[in-house]
Amino acid sequence: MRTATIAILVATTISPAFAGPPYVTDDPTPTPYQHWEIYAFGNGSKSRGGSGGAAGLDFNYGAGENLQLSMTLPIGYDNPTDGGSSVSLGNIELAAKYRFLHQDSDGWDVSVFPRVFLPAGLAKVGERHASLLLPVWIGKSWSDWSTFGGGGCVLNRGGGSKNFCVASWAVTRQVLRDLQLGVEIYHRSADEIGGRESTGASVGASYDLDDNWHVLASLGPGVQNAQETNRYSWYAALGLTF
Repeated sequence: MRTATIAILVATTISPAFAGPPYVTDDPTPTPYQHWEIYAFGNGSKSRGGSGGAAGLDFNYGAGENLQLSMTLPIGYDNPTDGGSSVSLGNIELAAKYRFLHQDSDGWDVSVFPRVFLPAGLAKVGERHASLLLPVWIGKSWSDWSTFGGGGCVLNRGGGSKNFCVASWAVTRQVLRDLQLGVEIYHRSADEIGGRESTGASVGASYDLDDNWHVLASLGPGVQNAQETNRYSWYAALGLTF
């Protein structure tokens, strides 16, 4: 299902301030040097054509002072209204986030975060061809607030697919010592021949159980072509950072 595929494409990168998941929007801050962030996640969406999503693991490692390496291993599911359900290994993701501007010296953090999606052999869920996301993310924090966003385009040619672009922006606030809340809006152009563009919004929360364990979740409706692309979508994860 396309909406579930896009949710996997754009929303699986974790950063230490919990931008990225639970949001579709990512932020420019890499995982701290020589630290890990590992997340067990689930996501899903529903449209007139059915429902779909994924569950899996995100691995993020701070390989340098401004460099994060990431890998996502999802199990995807697709439950169309006009056919049988499918569950299989989804598209494997490999990515590298590099921050080249810093808020302290340049006013904003800015990063590039190229991400490649590799088809998983005979998988029944996800694209049957490789694709590449080329985004730029920017962000700024002050007091208990942060704002971040950006976007890019996906090289996604193959079968009935076509290249498309994504853009999003989020604002978060640390409302309690262990609780952060936020809102976002995101947009993507059509990713298949004859498809429709879509826009959605969500509210998100992250709660620190302790210094190492964290719970994240978001939920929101589609606001453009929602019946065809995304009536609503959700995300939940349990994270371990060390």
